[in-house]
Amino acid sequence: MSTQEQKWNPDGLPVAVIVGATSKWQTNGPNTVFVHGQSLLSTEVPTEARWGLGGALAMRFAQEGQFVVLTTRTAANAAALADTIRHHGGQCAAVELDLGDPGSISRAFGEIRESAGEPDVLVYNAGYMAGRELPPEQELMEFFPPELFETAIDIACRGPFLVVREVLPAMRERGRGAIFFSNNQYSLRGRKRRTGESLYYPRTMMRALAQALAEEYSPHGVHVVNVVVDGVIDSPGTRALPGLAAPNALINPRSIADAFLYLQRQDPSCWTHELQLTASARPRPSVDGDPSRPPSPHPHASQEVRHVRS
Repeated sequence: MSTQEQKWNPDGLPVAVIVGATSKWQTNGPNTVFVHGQSLLSTEVPTEARWGLGGALAMRFAQEGQFVVLTTRTAANAAALADTIRHHGGQCAAVELDLGDPGSISRAFGEIRESAGEPDVLVYNAGYMAGRELPPEQELMEFFPPELFETAIDIACRGPFLVVREVLPAMRERGRGAIFFSNNQYSLRGRKRRTGESLYYPRTMMRALAQALAEEYSPHGVHVVNVVVDGVIDSPGTRALPGLAAPNALINPRSIADAFLYLQRQDPSCWTHELQLTASARPRPSVDGDPSRPPSPHPHASQEVRHVRS
């Protein structure tokens, strides 16, 4: 397709797609409202942290001269981020994508290919809240609702598979491309779900997918990496959590984005396939004096957040 036909990207810039470009912990994000009971102000939060990791990735890749596609379930969620990118001279577009709907995934990537071009780099940064709202008496697996399990599978297993299938053919044919999975420490091994946490063991399958893809597509010039973000990322919602005020307790999302850019720049003779990023200070957000437990929902938080996806 000629650059003239790429209505969003007439300059033919390299295309970076951020799946999950907004954050559950942004000022009005579902995690923020769930834990704090209301939206928060972001006037004192650096721009690079206002939309968590997704926003930092989008801004960083745009600063490097790439055309960034922001995917989110609702385009309005990414409007302020898109305005910020453009204000700083970057180019971007927002596309609605629901990872629980295979048709939505196909339509979104069809629109991206037609209007921006074939993606050069795909960052899978989607998250989910499945199970956070369950009370302590439902902490055991036998009480975990099957519909919430399906949400976790959509985001951590089925979604990554369907998304990479949209970009792999073109990357293989031209002999280059990058796929980066933004994962967490729970992807390293299965662990019990504690009250206030989502069901994270499906993320081990995302890691396994990254490992399989690295073995299968590296010979075709496609760089695949599982990035383990081992800690709490700075954002409006996480800044307000108790126990995270110590210096370097929160991971700077701009620094994480720098690491992703480093991965994209690596020479094919020396590729990284798994990278773990950890804050130097590692206090956990405390609840009721117990630093080992994740934050509980605010007593007035809506329970309608259980199916929210990035």
